[in-house]
Amino acid sequence: MQAITAPDRDAGVSGLILTDRPYPHAAENDVVVRVHAAGFTRGELAWPGTWTDRTGRDRMPSVPGHEVSGVVAELGYGTTGLTVGQRVFGLTDWARDGSLAEYVAVEARNLAPLPADVDHTVAAALPISGLTAWQGLFDHARIVTGQTVLILGAAGAVGSLAVQLAREAGTRVIGAGRSADRDTVLALGAHTFLDLDAGRLADAGEVDVVFDVIGGDILDRSAALVRAGGTLVSIAQPPTVRPEDGRALFFVVEPDRTRLTDLVRRLRDGRLRVRVGAVRPLTEAAAAFAPAQRVPGRTIIRIAED
Repeated sequence: MQAITAPDRDAGVSGLILTDRPYPHAAENDVVVRVHAAGFTRGELAWPGTWTDRTGRDRMPSVPGHEVSGVVAELGYGTTGLTVGQRVFGLTDWARDGSLAEYVAVEARNLAPLPADVDHTVAAALPISGLTAWQGLFDHARIVTGQTVLILGAAGAVGSLAVQLAREAGTRVIGAGRSADRDTVLALGAHTFLDLDAGRLADAGEVDVVFDVIGGDILDRSAALVRAGGTLVSIAQPPTVRPEDGRALFFVVEPDRTRLTDLVRRLRDGRLRVRVGAVRPLTEAAAAFAPAQRVPGRTIIRIAED
């Protein structure tokens, strides 16, 4: 099969190449998925799991990409709950070869059934962003109706879904981003837009929850906005400044089949929109890691057709 490979840690994005790789082995409780569309995170070449397995042993060269949508091609020993030929989507393991390939081996529990009326390119944009937004808001920040939620980076892949989920949950949503993101963030359902280019973070006032996808100085300064008993959640970095009388935490998204099913149901009902920008073939996946210009929405790699 063909796959995008990263040969070593030092080569970076410029070292990504399209090459032939062995067909993956389906271990116990695995499935092999014929990949129709794949998503990736541009910073993943810096992740430890990209270069080592679960025991810490070297696994170069590595196949990046951790979001997959496709069709089950093979079941590993003991695998239940899925069938050969079934449409599925979900997350690949952080410490195994990923989804920028024609086939990928995935733990069955990390995949959810994909309805026939959801395109693979849309499904491939949902797992990391959707699960991160859900887990940050509900599992970690534990938002409830009537609260005020400030989302830093509200036009991005995670932030845009967090805006929609927080709005649906009955919270007052303040979406923060660049000046050019105003119309997008308000169209997603934010009650108020906060222009970070203007440098007036304090205009948000007191909030119950800050959900950060940016990090750095903005994350540090946002801690002062969290009222007593509130929560600061970041996926960019561990917070170094804690809210007074509040919580501050950092987390990494975890696979969740049940929640993926909930998210795709919202997608089909029109309650959730995923922003897909460019769709590129596998031959252009390496270039997609370092685009010449910013493309609004997720870039998805289309590998096979239905």
